[in-house]
Amino acid sequence: MTEITFKKSLNDYLRKLSGIRRLSENTISAYRRDLEQFIVYCEKNKLTSPEDISEKKIRRFMVYLSARQLSPTSVSRKLSALRKYFDYLQRAEIVVKNPLKNLSNPKRNKMLPTTISVDSFKQILQKIEESSDDYREETKLIFELLYGEAIRVSELCDLKVKDIDFANKSLKVFGKGAKHRNIPLSSVVIKSIKNYLSSRAGVSPESPLITTKSGNKIYPRMVQRLVKKYIAMVTDVEKKSPHVLRHSAATHLLDDGADLLSVKEILGHENLSTTQIYTHISVEHLKKVYKNSHPKS
Repeated sequence: MTEITFKKSLNDYLRKLSGIRRLSENTISAYRRDLEQFIVYCEKNKLTSPEDISEKKIRRFMVYLSARQLSPTSVSRKLSALRKYFDYLQRAEIVVKNPLKNLSNPKRNKMLPTTISVDSFKQILQKIEESSDDYREETKLIFELLYGEAIRVSELCDLKVKDIDFANKSLKVFGKGAKHRNIPLSSVVIKSIKNYLSSRAGVSPESPLITTKSGNKIYPRMVQRLVKKYIAMVTDVEKKSPHVLRHSAATHLLDDGADLLSVKEILGHENLSTTQIYTHISVEHLKKVYKNSHPKS
């Protein structure tokens, strides 16, 4: 068996993920960061090839990560990336076995996703309406789509005009794992989309749904900056990312009586267990209401 370097095997693996599995650029970048951190660690410890890696050496890497005070969630994510990478190496006969096969991820504390209230969301829309920002119309539509359709920021940025089906009041979303899903569009969101598109010149079906002032499609960092700005205006929640709007939408759907399977389809989750976290949030909400309102609590 010819010795393969980390660099070559990693590049081959990432090309496979990009070409065959068609994962998003953000996902590929996350895999690259986690795996490159492992490779840097190996090089510092005179390990030059995947063949040099044993279960014992992976355990030492876990100790190294813990010493850097990484959370169990972060360590688990890195181990997951390594496990898939070594699965690929084993299938390609670059290594004899996967050194992570018998290793378990560290136990994680179950952290409930951060959400904002419906009132807070309404306040945000009001703040946007009252603002004089150059991107006021874009920002309004960004919030309405992230919350109203419970989509991911990467999905939002990739939307094209042709993804809007006005006749059937639905939105076609290109999600994780190269999977499409159709999400119902509310009349409010449809009206906002039509108003926004009517203000732009030269719009075609292939045009990005939301653009920067230069006509390019919006990008994650821009969305994150706008979302953080407006969430900070109405609430003191620690996390202020676009995903907070997705978490909030899912929670509010369940609070209003939506069934779990429907919410799963809207969110594009592969497993129902992923969606079930939002039932815990709803239960916590009920407990809080009970405690604050019941005379015998």
